[in-house]
Amino acid sequence: MTDAAVAEALHRGSFVIEGGHPLAGTVRAAGNKNAALPILAASLLSAEPVVLQNVPRILDVENMVELIAQVGVEAEWTGPNEVRIKAGEIANTDLDPELCRRIRASFLLAGPLLARAGKVQIPAPGGDVIGRRRLDTHVKAFAELGVEIAIERDYAMRVDKLRGQRLFLDEPSVMGTENVVMAAVLAEGETVIVNAAGEPHVQDMCRFLVSLGAEIEGIGSNLLRIRGVSSLNGGEHRISPDYIEIASFIGLGAVTRGELTIEGCSGEDLRPIMPHLERLGVRVEVSDSTVRVPDGQELVIQDDLGGAIPKIEDGPWPQFPADLTSIAVVVATQARGTVLIFEKMFESRLFFVDKLVGMGARIILCDPHRAVVTGPAPLVGDRMESPDIRAGMAMLIASLCADGVSTIGNIGQIDRGYERIDERLRSLGACIERISS
Repeated sequence: MTDAAVAEALHRGSFVIEGGHPLAGTVRAAGNKNAALPILAASLLSAEPVVLQNVPRILDVENMVELIAQVGVEAEWTGPNEVRIKAGEIANTDLDPELCRRIRASFLLAGPLLARAGKVQIPAPGGDVIGRRRLDTHVKAFAELGVEIAIERDYAMRVDKLRGQRLFLDEPSVMGTENVVMAAVLAEGETVIVNAAGEPHVQDMCRFLVSLGAEIEGIGSNLLRIRGVSSLNGGEHRISPDYIEIASFIGLGAVTRGELTIEGCSGEDLRPIMPHLERLGVRVEVSDSTVRVPDGQELVIQDDLGGAIPKIEDGPWPQFPADLTSIAVVVATQARGTVLIFEKMFESRLFFVDKLVGMGARIILCDPHRAVVTGPAPLVGDRMESPDIRAGMAMLIASLCADGVSTIGNIGQIDRGYERIDERLRSLGACIERISS
């Protein structure tokens, strides 16, 4: 059994949580999972050594490191949160189906393998079951760059020479943008990506590639211009802090009413998020590198002008991140007032709210995309299963503010996105125990 498989087996247990305790203290933000995964893939674009720091030690990253090693390059952990990769030669471009099944990010290896080896055979990826997550954007863009694609059970792709083009993405897909950028940096000529994703993790990957010698303009905008180069250098890069995790801790501090300080933050990444949390009555003090959640939060939902029921809706950056929709739902259950949560991007993201209703939450699920939440509702402990990373974290937050004991199964889902979450919560005063299955 591989190291990642052993880790996955160990994390299939349960969390037992005794709720009702205010959490207080200081916690440090981990590296951004959604930046680490594409940056690990992008490391294959250089034949020279690349050292990545502040890499979160989570299941998805463990699986990605193992998948990279499977293509025949050197990939090893050289510290608790440091990975070294040296892709001198690409020995294998047929990706392992079992490893690909574990993470959706496996498809991010398509771009760098096409750029370095001119071919890749990649199975359909796995990942969270939160609705349909199309790969059409990737495939159409690759085809325009000159890639021949055959799709049966796997995606078989081959190209003699990638050639830059002006591309319009049919949606601002994060992974689609990342894949095209990785292919384009070693392509012949110039590639212009219109309707590109601009999330902080996309920006971080682009900055990493620029540090290796790539030529990319427009980072952070929806129009990226990439001039292909013949090769990239090696180098070092520190993964940016995980703004999704930071916002999760903000929600945790708000509903447990303790004073929480989060260190190692990027205040700029939180700017589009804070207005939505403030709409739920959350008070936060944000500096360049630290976030403080004051204790004794009096959560009151802010009505729209004229007393209209407010709405929190997600969308592509810089709109409210879809990965925080589940967290917003839980915070809303503890706030006085009514709010509509509108999940536009994934049709199964809200299907976990029945677990919160079972705990006592007042939620009406209108349809797969909309839920009306009225609070505050006293929650009581319950037994639940985590369906995906973010819903799992939302259930954990709900359990920590509930009265009584909760059990959350399938915690491998939570471990996929949050590093040593039980240890870090215990350091803040949480009563949480990991039970191995």
